[in-house]
Amino acid sequence: MLLDGNVPAGPLAEKWDRHRFELKLVNPANKRKFNVIVVGTGLGGGSAAASLAELGYNVQAFCFQDSPRRAHSIAAQGGINAAKNYPNDGDSIWRLFYDTIKGGDFRAREANVYRLAQVSNHIIDHCVAQGIPFAREYGGLLANRSFGGAQVSRTFYARGQTGQQLLLGAYRSLMRQVAAGKVQMFARREMHEVVIINGHAKGIIVRNLVTGQLERHAADAVVLATGGYGNVFFLSTNAMGSNVTAAYRAYLKGAYFANPCFTQIHPTCIPVHGTYQSKLTLMSESLRNDGRVWVPKNPGDKRRPDQIAESERDYYLERKYPSFGNLVPRDVASRNAKAQCDAGKGVGDTGLAVYLDFADAIKRDGRATIARKYGNLFEMYEKITGDDPYSTPMMIYPAVHYTMGGLWVDYNLMTNIPGLFAIGEANFSDHGANRLGASALMQGLADGYFILPYTIGGYLTGTPKEAITTSHAQFEEAEQSVRGRLTKLLSVKGKRTVDDFHRQLGLILWDYCGMSRNNTGLEKARGLIQQLRAEFWENVTVPGTHADLNQSLERAGRVADFLEFAELMIIDALHRQESCGGHFNEAYQTAENEALRNDEQFCHVAAWEHQEGGQDPVLHKEPLTFENVQLTQRSYK
Repeated sequence: MLLDGNVPAGPLAEKWDRHRFELKLVNPANKRKFNVIVVGTGLGGGSAAASLAELGYNVQAFCFQDSPRRAHSIAAQGGINAAKNYPNDGDSIWRLFYDTIKGGDFRAREANVYRLAQVSNHIIDHCVAQGIPFAREYGGLLANRSFGGAQVSRTFYARGQTGQQLLLGAYRSLMRQVAAGKVQMFARREMHEVVIINGHAKGIIVRNLVTGQLERHAADAVVLATGGYGNVFFLSTNAMGSNVTAAYRAYLKGAYFANPCFTQIHPTCIPVHGTYQSKLTLMSESLRNDGRVWVPKNPGDKRRPDQIAESERDYYLERKYPSFGNLVPRDVASRNAKAQCDAGKGVGDTGLAVYLDFADAIKRDGRATIARKYGNLFEMYEKITGDDPYSTPMMIYPAVHYTMGGLWVDYNLMTNIPGLFAIGEANFSDHGANRLGASALMQGLADGYFILPYTIGGYLTGTPKEAITTSHAQFEEAEQSVRGRLTKLLSVKGKRTVDDFHRQLGLILWDYCGMSRNNTGLEKARGLIQQLRAEFWENVTVPGTHADLNQSLERAGRVADFLEFAELMIIDALHRQESCGGHFNEAYQTAENEALRNDEQFCHVAAWEHQEGGQDPVLHKEPLTFENVQLTQRSYK
């Protein structure tokens, strides 16, 4: 079954401008007649809620944290891309577009990616106007640095706190609209259900996490800005509360889920230290601008790094990829780190780490310069590991970080359910099979500030307005469904904790659907997940009740969704018999062990439709056509 992405006609560079003109507009006096729900208050949701309210819409914004400022976007470190070409080093909108398409291994929709590159420059101007404290050169111009997958410096940054500063800008804009009465903020709420009436999304059911009360909220459109699903692996760089529930519940109501097997492993994370850990810590990709990645040349060499002579070190990324060196894309760097460790060259007590060494940069530029660039990151590393990165190399290893899959959306960012939109990491649209560093913040703000405010208006004015209230039968049915699920979780009264199940699920996925996959392992993983899910519903223990604050119940609901969603990931990985980006099937690789695509059979988006009764989901394909770039084997040599 083929899907239509509703991409506008015309030349690539003119599609967005033409589409904006052709979209139907809501006149200013009528905007106040429409209500919009935005779930999530990170960069995507916060910017969308603020922008829609500024235009005149009535907005209800929801987050499960105690404040919108606690959204996981705050954890982003290294920067945000834009094609400003301030360094005058050859960048352009076209080059940013091409780097992003190539970095995603040609598995993203051309029109969406080009629009993202176009909008990127507006984002920087807007954020500067908000007062975001981007780093600046001596003469006052905004500074740039490089990130993986690019040979130009296009990444704007605020030391290692870029996500925090950008989120504070969106938060200020959001709070301005709260004060103006245009945004009604609902914190400490978790979405459990999308309400569909006459085929259109018309509201949500949420649980008040403080009182336990279930609430109904109606609107003319619903926007999901709820992030990714990386925590399905248990250990990831995501905040512990990050989950798949909102997107997965939309999937259960008929929204297609696209490319769920596309997950990103970030190569620059603090390695796992023990079974007591609940999450992993990211070390920004920006560190690879000045840090050199290496391992001992001899397997099993356990000497301290200062005892290993230069001639006995293998700077393997620089050796294998001379054009990009340490700044190859994340999937390439991650697989190479794994390969070195698999060959017995890993460092540290576990052997699952490689060195990221700043000795040359400190000698060249001085410690003060490195401290100005990365000081807070170095402090974070030392606080966690006890090692001083100024005097000894960091130890890093790949970890789950971001997800490229998400709800399927068309060019307007609307799912196949009319009135249900998905933005930021919650959708699949811009990154293909691998996200380039510093592109997540770009997409979130592009969707929220500059794209959704246009496209949602086209939907609202083109759809007959219905007087829907929360007393509608579909709201009652949805609420009872949520209540029944919560009651079922509490009634099991087994002996294993939720975290115990989650940790086991994460290990299964990491072992069989992580940095590399094969068909035998994927089939085994599917069986193991089914067994684990069956045991969960027979032996999980969830104390307390649903009528008050109960964080155990919150986690149980999220892990129950992960246990179902994980099987969808496996199904998608088994379908895609090729290697591309973050999806590396060992049966499909070049002679040099790089990902080998199959463009003839798999140059499409795989969008899955849920089926009731335990049946396998139905596959819908959106063909990917490349009219402006040539499909080639990726090379970063």
